[in-house]
Parts: sequence; C-alpha cells; structure tokens
Amino acid sequence: MGILERIKEIEAEMARTQKNKATEYHLGQLKAKIAKLRTQLLEPPKGASAGGDGFEVTKFGHGRVALIGFPSVGKSTLLTMLTGTHSEAASYEFTTLTCIPGIIHYNDTKIQLLDLPGIIEGASEGKGRGRQVIAVAKSSDLVLMVLDASKSEGHRQILTRELEAVGLRLNKRPPQIYFKRKKTGGISFNSTAPLTHIDEKLCYQILHEYKIHNAEVLFREDSTVDDLIDVIEGNRKYIKCVYVYNKIDVVGIDDVDNLARQPNSLVISCNLQLNLDRLLARMWEEMGLVRVYTKPQGQQPDFGDPVVLSSDRGGCTVEDFCNHIHRSLLKDVKYVLVWGTSARHYPQHCGLGHGLEDEDVVQIVKKKVGYSFFLIAQ
Repeated sequence: MGILERIKEIEAEMARTQKNKATEYHLGQLKAKIAKLRTQLLEPPKGASAGGDGFEVTKFGHGRVALIGFPSVGKSTLLTMLTGTHSEAASYEFTTLTCIPGIIHYNDTKIQLLDLPGIIEGASEGKGRGRQVIAVAKSSDLVLMVLDASKSEGHRQILTRELEAVGLRLNKRPPQIYFKRKKTGGISFNSTAPLTHIDEKLCYQILHEYKIHNAEVLFREDSTVDDLIDVIEGNRKYIKCVYVYNKIDVVGIDDVDNLARQPNSLVISCNLQLNLDRLLARMWEEMGLVRVYTKPQGQQPDFGDPVVLSSDRGGCTVEDFCNHIHRSLLKDVKYVLVWGTSARHYPQHCGLGHGLEDEDVVQIVKKKVGYSFFLIAQ
C-alpha cells in the first residue's frame, strides 16, 4: 500500500470515528500518523539526484511575494500591472507553466513578485505542479492568494487546506511549546497554563507514535494536538497571507462588501484597475519593511538609498543595521545617534539593542584610534 492510500485510509477512519472524550486519544494518534506520512510524501525518493524539476528563482530585492491561486483567476494580469513584466494571459486555464518573476518599486524599496502556475485540488499530493509551486511559496515573505470573486467560497478553503497539508501555516504564529529531545530521563511533561485540548497521557501517546521516549515538553499556552505535532515535526513555515479577491466588477456591491469585510481579505479588479494602490499598501504593511537612512558626520542625511530591514530577515535593531552595512563595523562602533519616531529626543544616543522604525535617520560614531608615545631613557 502506498503512502497516499494509507493517508486516505486513516482520513476515512477519522471521519468514521465519533469525537468524544473516549476517542480523543485514538484521534490524536491518527493525526500523528497522518503528519508522519505527509512528511514522508514530501521527501525526495531515495536514490534521486540533488537537482529537481522545480522552478526556483534567485532571490532579489528587499522582500519576496508569491501569487498563489487556481488557474485563470488573474495572477498573470496582476503581475503585469504591478511590475510591468509581461506574463502571458489568456482566457484558457494553465496559461502560465513556469515561475515568472517581476520587481515592484514601492517606497524606495524593491519587492520581488512571483507569478506561479495555477494549482488544483490535490496539489499537496503531487497533482499538476503543486509541489513545486508550494516549495517556492515556502521561500516567500508573503503569500497573496488570488481568488475569483464570482466563484464559490470553497476555493479559499481548498487552497488553505492544500498549503497546510505541506507544512505552511497561514496567518498563524508558532505555538508556545518548548520541546527538546533527550538521551535519557524519560518524558518530562509540564505546563504553565491550563490545558483543555490535551493532557499528559495524550502527549505521551503522540510522542511514542514518533518513537520518542526521552524528551522535555513544556506548554506555555492552551495548545491543541495539531500544535504539538507541528512542534515535533519542526518543519512548519509560518507565513502571512492576504486573500485577494479579483474580478469584483462582475459581482454585486453586496457581495463585494461581504468579501471585503472578511479577515485578511482585499478586493480588487485588474480589468478596471480598482484598488491596486490599496493592495500595494497592504503588502507593505504585512511585510513590515523598515527604511533607515544614513547620515555621515557633518553632512546631510542621504535620503536617496535607504537601508531596508525587516523582522523576518534579520531584525530591525541598530546591531542588525550595522551588520547589514558590514560585519566588521560592530567592533568599531562607539555610539549611535538616531533621529525619527523611535527616538525620544533628537538626536538620541542609542546602543546596539535600540529598535529602529520606518524612516529613521542613523549616524554611527566610530571609536577613535589612540596613539601612545613612550619616552625611552637613554
């Protein structure tokens, strides 16, 4: 029996099992088995060469955004409008067969936008080019899930389910669970918050399913069985996602209002070029990019070429700013002067741990090299 057949068999057993207090331990074990099988499904076959048939492109710019959606929802048209890069668009499905990159110039930054081929239901199991598309999405800082406003709401659930099946967690934060394998000592189970979804016995059963008999587990919040499995697997990617509903010009105003009020959602029309400016602003907010301008001593600030930082790519402190300029700069820093919204007064003397905000101006004062003269008695 293959991996896919075993997954479907376990899913059928979970669907038949009633959810109650007596069956929660059995369901927890079945969830752990499915997670292990999905991980095996994503691993390359043994004996395969290192080079795959993916279409990964080189990272460029200060951030990366991936367009994901079903075929013929307007991804290629959106890429052309935002970046000027031509991506073939037609009235038939699967027009785009490979990854097409483009660059958005916005607020003195460069954001790489990737137009990926449309994925279909079952992409996480290898249908179409689903695995390659999802692999590229894992390397992105933000996912734009492009949906057709005239289609059913089920498309959003299908795409979310396909992405979560391969380890992508959309608009979620990592669970507050401390987990560490040990060589001896058995399993240590502790919690600092009341647990309503999992107990010590269920935790032991899930760990034994992974053949883990010596480990330390600490729950810092009321987590679920799925959260514990994600921590044990250790290969989950937590990424922000914005649901972009295209083609709002073909539906009624009430439907547009309902879609716009959903969480993490935005409505646009590529045909009439509606709300594209708001889409760019929303991308900027979600990526959390911070522009920092440099000021040489005794000169005016350089507002032409900012240093762009982000919490997802290194951090936004003064130390991260210095490392971004040059790794050897840290040991020569005496103190730093900061102007901007992060400073209490202008200028403020700051240390390396000071957090920078958007459009701050930074001047680095370096240590002076001293010389000692010794008088040698003749």
